[in-house]
Amino acid sequence: MSTTADPLAALGALPGVADSVDSVRKAVDRVYGHRVMRRRSHAVTSEAALRGARGSAALSGADWPLEEVRRRSDFSGAGGDEEARTVGAALRLTAEAGQLLSIWRQSPLRVLARLHLVAAADNGDTVGRPRQGGEPVDEPLVELPLPDAQEVAGRLEGLSGLIIAGGSAPALVTAAVVHGELLALRPFGSHNGLVARAAERIVLVGSGLDPKSICPAEVGHAEQGRAEYLAALEGYASGTPEGVAAWIAHCGRSVELGVRESTAVCEALQRGAA
Repeated sequence: MSTTADPLAALGALPGVADSVDSVRKAVDRVYGHRVMRRRSHAVTSEAALRGARGSAALSGADWPLEEVRRRSDFSGAGGDEEARTVGAALRLTAEAGQLLSIWRQSPLRVLARLHLVAAADNGDTVGRPRQGGEPVDEPLVELPLPDAQEVAGRLEGLSGLIIAGGSAPALVTAAVVHGELLALRPFGSHNGLVARAAERIVLVGSGLDPKSICPAEVGHAEQGRAEYLAALEGYASGTPEGVAAWIAHCGRSVELGVRESTAVCEALQRGAA
């Protein structure tokens, strides 16, 4: 990451990033201009939340059809159903994210702790705090080298400082860095992917890019596939300008695919089919 006074803004100058930022802004503006958004934006928001949660769960190993997520009411994981627990965690996080927007800019670490607590749905002493030295991490789908607890603490503080300081970085860049850092660090003992994607959503909504939360990037991440997602993450973790730019572009494409999903929802609502 750059050592300039505003390192997130510096990332916006990487080759191709400005094009991604511009493309995302235009896509978001188009869906917000849809006539359905004037009267039924709450319906679009609700559907985007459901589809976003389904997408995030899919990337964490619970790739359920949308209608199954919509139909089910029990996500307790009774009988050892880990996929049900994962889907339930994703749904809870999506609901909780909207309640944490006002806290994020003042205390992002507090928000991350809360997100992990909600995802884990557990009161164990390792829940809701970054892992300590020697504590294991259950995140089998991410195979990057695992930073030690000391590095995690330092980088989380650095990330928190950047968020609190604000700056001129585009929302897409900030959201991609938050997402990438959390997945690269895996600061919690579990559910890091779900927490990282919920944090990305908080940035996109809280920044004003997607204030009604109708552009679920999680849908786009899932649609591009887990292999592409993890390959882009490896680029981010490499720290090279090319790798970071490719990750930001991947996140931008995910937002655009989320826009496409919600545009289809708008069209269905307009036809009276949803």
